[in-house]
Amino acid sequence: MSEMLVPTQTSEPSLDDPRALYCDLLKKALTRYVFRETWMPYHPRQGSLHGRILQRGRHLLQRKGLELVLQFPFDEEARATGRDWPPEAETMIGLRRLDNLERCVKDVLERGVPGDLIETGVWRGGAVIFMRGMLRAYGDRDRTVWVADSFRGLPKPAAHRVEDVEDALWQVPFLAVSLEQVKANFERYGLLDGQVRFLKGWFSDTLPTAPVEQISVMRLDGDLYDSTMVALRSLYPKLSVGGYVIIDDYHAVRGCKQAVDDFRAEHGIEDELHQVDWTCRYWRRSR
Repeated sequence: MSEMLVPTQTSEPSLDDPRALYCDLLKKALTRYVFRETWMPYHPRQGSLHGRILQRGRHLLQRKGLELVLQFPFDEEARATGRDWPPEAETMIGLRRLDNLERCVKDVLERGVPGDLIETGVWRGGAVIFMRGMLRAYGDRDRTVWVADSFRGLPKPAAHRVEDVEDALWQVPFLAVSLEQVKANFERYGLLDGQVRFLKGWFSDTLPTAPVEQISVMRLDGDLYDSTMVALRSLYPKLSVGGYVIIDDYHAVRGCKQAVDDFRAEHGIEDELHQVDWTCRYWRRSR
């Protein structure tokens, strides 16, 4: 496996290229790296004493326009490497993975690799907002950014997917973001238009029949084994030679890594897996 680590400090964009400057600012805004979040909502564990007290008093707080918050200790390295769960940012993948996404998209644009861009599992939409921003910056009016998500969190895994059951990510409300909120996030950046299309529902229901004809960059962030596998089986046949597969959770979620390894073995894929950071991996399709 190639050790292609992105430097901890993000590279400064060329002052002669306004497109790169825009993309750099967009990355830092989407991650809140430039704004530095300082507060986070207080959500005590459901059923705990604090949780019961807050539930009883919530209507009083709402009536006065108040919310309980905690100080949020912003950590530059954690935000750069996607190791924290941001209170407000539109993405949790961090600067390094956005740098990787920028290089992949820029490369397919410069080499004329045909196909749309897609992310499966978008959370608040940060990565797909960035994809659309790049197309706008580089003047591409032909490609579509596909936004695939259930918009209600992760599905409960099958009982025999032991690792996914143990990780219990489907039980985390923080990971459930509505379609309306994701659209509002696109609008916040002025990037919701006809080049953005949404695929709402479980991947097993939407991806096999998705009206996507050709892909140049596919970014998978579905976490679970079955979610990752159905995305690979449905989308990889549409990936152009020279296009990119980016796996967000390869070393963070056991089920995701197993699905990728199984798929590559089944299809005899020997293209080198490159390392982006502590978890993310990608490869470029050679044939």
